[in-house]
Amino acid sequence: MFRKKIAMLALWALCASVSAQTDTIKKLDETLLLIKKSDSLRIIDSFQRLALQNQLGELQNYEVTKRKELEKQLLELKQKDSLNRVFMANEIDSLKKIVTGYPVAPYEDTIFYVYTKIGKIEPEERAELITKRLQYLYKHFSLKTDSLNIIDYGQTVDVVYKEKILISVTEYDEMWYGKPKTDIANEYKKIITNDLNVFKKNISTLTVLKQIGSAALIIAIQIILIVLVNIFFKRKVDKYIVEQKGKAIKGIKIRDYHFLDAEKGVKAVLGFSKLLRGFVILLQLYITIPMLFSIFPPTQRLAETLFGYIFEPAKQIWLAFVNYLPNLFAIIVIVFITRYVVRFLHYLSREIEHGKLKLAGFYPDWAKPTFNIVRFLIYTFMFIVIFPYLPGSDSPVFQGVSVFLGIVFSLGSSSVVGNVVAGLVMTYMRPFQLGDRIKVGDIMGDVVEKTPFVTRIKTTKNEFITIPNSNILSSNVINYNTSKKTDGIILYTTVTIGYDVPWKKMHQALIDAALRTDLILKEPLPFVLQTSLDDFYVSYQLNAYSMEPNRQAYIYSLLHQNIQDVCNERGIEIMSPHYRAHRDGNATTIPQQYLQDDQASPA
Repeated sequence: MFRKKIAMLALWALCASVSAQTDTIKKLDETLLLIKKSDSLRIIDSFQRLALQNQLGELQNYEVTKRKELEKQLLELKQKDSLNRVFMANEIDSLKKIVTGYPVAPYEDTIFYVYTKIGKIEPEERAELITKRLQYLYKHFSLKTDSLNIIDYGQTVDVVYKEKILISVTEYDEMWYGKPKTDIANEYKKIITNDLNVFKKNISTLTVLKQIGSAALIIAIQIILIVLVNIFFKRKVDKYIVEQKGKAIKGIKIRDYHFLDAEKGVKAVLGFSKLLRGFVILLQLYITIPMLFSIFPPTQRLAETLFGYIFEPAKQIWLAFVNYLPNLFAIIVIVFITRYVVRFLHYLSREIEHGKLKLAGFYPDWAKPTFNIVRFLIYTFMFIVIFPYLPGSDSPVFQGVSVFLGIVFSLGSSSVVGNVVAGLVMTYMRPFQLGDRIKVGDIMGDVVEKTPFVTRIKTTKNEFITIPNSNILSSNVINYNTSKKTDGIILYTTVTIGYDVPWKKMHQALIDAALRTDLILKEPLPFVLQTSLDDFYVSYQLNAYSMEPNRQAYIYSLLHQNIQDVCNERGIEIMSPHYRAHRDGNATTIPQQYLQDDQASPA
């Protein structure tokens, strides 16, 4: 099996000199694994031989027969290994007659040739890899020849610079040159060292001059650019900003408060322009320093580090953005659909509010609050849907914010939540509307504001009272404007008159007083109710219709004035609730017209 593999390798090397290879160049470090795979059988034989030797030493006191069997197996393995090496040597000798070496020339002249392949890497590809690695190292003037080391890995002996493998010497090289792998590696090291010294000696002076010239040119260009940036900002940008005073820059005004006038706005924009100019100059300087470092080999790595501070974050941001594009498109689609659904619902709510679209059992004044509630729920659902697509949504930061908001909400005042719920319930109960005259408990006034938390009422004394919605929901609310939509509101007042005044006369007097009052309706006619017959007087309740419930105080005042005037005109004395009078005990309080013909009041 092993001979067949060696024959195939030899045939492959023979064909490589005739036809062009299409395999791509791979890193030389990967060849170690390929070598181990190609020599796996021989390694197994070696391990078996070592294991048998150990067992043989342990069986010195065992049976002689067992010892002889082990010695026989060990001898067979040694003979097999010797035959394999002889076969490999014969194949190598045959290949030397037809295989052409491939040069390794990192500087100018060829320093050595590569004849054998390593794993699947052909000699030509192997030579190119070694050349590129040496060229990279030659550019570093800080390279010290004592940094080159020889490391024996068993199957290969490598020439290493720090931790980077330059050349790997295999058993094929050992058979090709007829020397131990360590000797071949030392020769490579010596060749590289000599060529490196020649390289430094020939180009160091000229290179240093070129580097100094390049550095001076970069510095001069950057100085010119900094001057041009300053001129551009001072003569163009700043001048343009000043010219926009009162035009594009008008300041910021919040209602009647000038948060930022035009003069301060110009100063703020000029300050921002100055910061931007400083940032551009600092960016130029930051780019200049790595460019200078990159010219000189000893500082090239520092230049790469400085450039990396800029380009690596930019690269990571760009890659993150590219990878995030599918999620971004998903968010855009969700937001787009949600936006047009909300716009459609807004259109329906306006149609219902204006009475163009009518739904059974759905009042027009419900349209706006219902739309606000539905819109809030839709946007909340949208946020829940897009949350997994947000960058960093699964990070501890997002989770911490979510937990914090949950704690704040749970620890929030229950009264606040209760007021919000009460405001929502009141919206659909429709106990009153803006502008209605209502009475809540002992408070009466006009509704001037309704919010999810409170309701504000303006009393007849121009007092603004704020009532929590939960208090309104738990109290009785009198709405004086509701009856305005039918016959109007009934205003009523009570007058107590003594029994000596005929009730018909009193009824007519009160009705006439009501008809004289402004804002009292003539139809339906006012009417009077006798609510009680007390010990000293009769209670007459005057009821009158009005369509102006918001002006009750004014109407009551006029009504009371007119009642006094009419009673005075008709000789009716208002003596309530009761009075004391000295009179003849024989006199009666029954009016004269009610007395019988034969009955007379005593003198």
